[in-house]
Amino acid sequence: MDQKNLGKELKEMYDNAPRGEQVAMIHLFGIKYPKEIKEAGVKNVVIEAGISSTYVTEVSKGMSLSKYVKLI
Repeated sequence: MDQKNLGKELKEMYDNAPRGEQVAMIHLFGIKYPKEIKEAGVKNVVIEAGISSTYVTEVSKGMSLSKYVKLI
């Protein structure tokens, strides 16, 4: 998945998150796509998504968690 598609996916997850769970969805995004995000650059993906640049840290946290979490 390229930077543009990653940004689109992040934006959709953020916009469609249940009320009060937007940050959790950002973490989940990082958990789901750690390798692709690393290749594209975390900051680039967040900018592409059009969300606050402060969420770079949250995406990075999800990427770190990906080593310990299994999605069902």
